[in-house]
Amino acid sequence: MIYLNDDIAHFDLPSALPLLSQQRREQCLAFRHDSGRKTCAAAYLLLMQGLRQEYGIAEPPLLEYGEHGKPFIVGRPDIHFNISHCRQAVICAISDKPVGADIETFRQCRESLVRYTMNHREVQLIQQAERPEVAFTRLWTMKEAVVKRTGQGIAGCNLQHVLEDLSFPIITVINMERQYIYSITT
Repeated sequence: MIYLNDDIAHFDLPSALPLLSQQRREQCLAFRHDSGRKTCAAAYLLLMQGLRQEYGIAEPPLLEYGEHGKPFIVGRPDIHFNISHCRQAVICAISDKPVGADIETFRQCRESLVRYTMNHREVQLIQQAERPEVAFTRLWTMKEAVVKRTGQGIAGCNLQHVLEDLSFPIITVINMERQYIYSITT
């Protein structure tokens, strides 16, 4: 299941903090800016909502992190989830199998970043697109969702080849009104 909050500007952080686990509250408060605190808390609340709705889990989960930072729920290897956030939205995907999620605000792309992260075919798609920033962000979210699903992280892979020969689907949603894109892999 996919859980989304795309109204972070109106997220009530003071009301949310008491609902979080001590671990997550400390993580949220460690952010320098209110926007980081809000997205951190909102993402965790989406996870809690999903766990309650799908698994009947009412207690705030305790999280641990894999070698490259992928979170997992202590004592529940049967539940897979992934969270992501951008300036105005937070997403959480929950599944009974590995899952990856990424959400990004449309962003301009520097030529050097495009060449570093995209293969020849993807570069052509971006260059020929009516809105290159949308095409780039779409491909970026797909790639990041894939590496988050596998838990390997961006640093440990060749981003140009991430989308080649996949054995699992990628769902991508573009919200033109709110200027964000998200991709989910299962």
